[in-house]
Amino acid sequence: MVRPALEVADIFRAFGPAWRAAQQGHLSLGQLKVMSAIEQCRSAALGGHVLHCPDCEHDEIAYNSCRNRHCPKCQARAAKRWLEARQTELLPVDYYHVVFTLPAPISGLAYTNKAVIYRLLFEVAAETLRTLAADPRHLGARIGATLVLHTWGSALTHHPHVHGIVPGGGLSFDGERWVACRPGFFLPVRVLSRLFRRRFIEELEQAHRAGQLQCFGEYAQLSDAAAFAHWLAPLRECEWVVYAKRPFAGPAAVLAYLSRYTHRVAISNSRLIALDERGVTFKWKDYRAKGATRKWKDYRAKGATRHKTMTLAADEFMRRFLLHVLPGGFHRIRHYGLIANTGRRENLARARELLHAAPVLPKVDDASAEPAQPAFICPCCGAPMIVIEILARAQRIRAPPELRAAP
Repeated sequence: MVRPALEVADIFRAFGPAWRAAQQGHLSLGQLKVMSAIEQCRSAALGGHVLHCPDCEHDEIAYNSCRNRHCPKCQARAAKRWLEARQTELLPVDYYHVVFTLPAPISGLAYTNKAVIYRLLFEVAAETLRTLAADPRHLGARIGATLVLHTWGSALTHHPHVHGIVPGGGLSFDGERWVACRPGFFLPVRVLSRLFRRRFIEELEQAHRAGQLQCFGEYAQLSDAAAFAHWLAPLRECEWVVYAKRPFAGPAAVLAYLSRYTHRVAISNSRLIALDERGVTFKWKDYRAKGATRKWKDYRAKGATRHKTMTLAADEFMRRFLLHVLPGGFHRIRHYGLIANTGRRENLARARELLHAAPVLPKVDDASAEPAQPAFICPCCGAPMIVIEILARAQRIRAPPELRAAP
């Protein structure tokens, strides 16, 4: 793979040390670990191996990756493994893409309450889908959904939302029928939006009463119950953005879509254009461009007018990138309903039986099958390369604290 001309790691290496010193005490341990991992990724610091091509005698060094889930260079292999595991779970039905987005005021509060508000976003979005699908007026069935959390907008702003991939139907409550939704139509978006808004506000109020929300800076006054209720009042009336796209063109298209969304990071290296005295220049998409609408059919028609470039000071670029570091142990891909971890195999088997679909068998390694592709290919002649030397790592991604003498 050809290395991009500019990487996030280059920006962190050039400006990270001075910025960390200036921000001392204001960066979390998680953010510091992400910066350290990205700076060291595929460098001598993490070790590696020397490769040799027996055919053309070409040698090269391959350094190890950091495998951090926020690193732009370490997501391809993780995404491939995840998608291979999902292949056996796809059903021969239409799939829909739904998105639940938080209003800007709640997005601001979420920055200092990531674990609480991101969890609510997942749980309320899943509950909204299952509740409306269970209503006989809409579908009258038990459905499943895969939800993926994204916390960024195209300009790296804090914009929490979840993308959902949902089969167009579900099991009847007695488990005897597959109930399909109407062709080309999943659930009414306006009803989804209203229920999502009501339930999220109810859960947010409960979290506030339980003392689970931390209110700092411009939100400090929200610690008071009356002030919090006053702040919430306009959010009960405004429109919350929820939409559902028309169905994908078959299960293969679902996998192609998931491969683009599940393991994304805030910005890919391919979007970076330049690093100079002005700062970092990168490509972004302006969804609020004049004449644009939120209708799905208009996205493609007017998408070309939305592609723009933006230049940020290096410090501001790093600050925005680190806005999207997730809390430790927080899962950004979750499964609900029929495809929740508990009961997934049985539910999918029953759905396939009712749909008269043959089960999709997982790939099994077979020694008699075609030989596996070599792990390393020579860039000069295309022949397999062999490892001739292991390079030890120079340091850990996060070194242990230094020992200090007792006072």
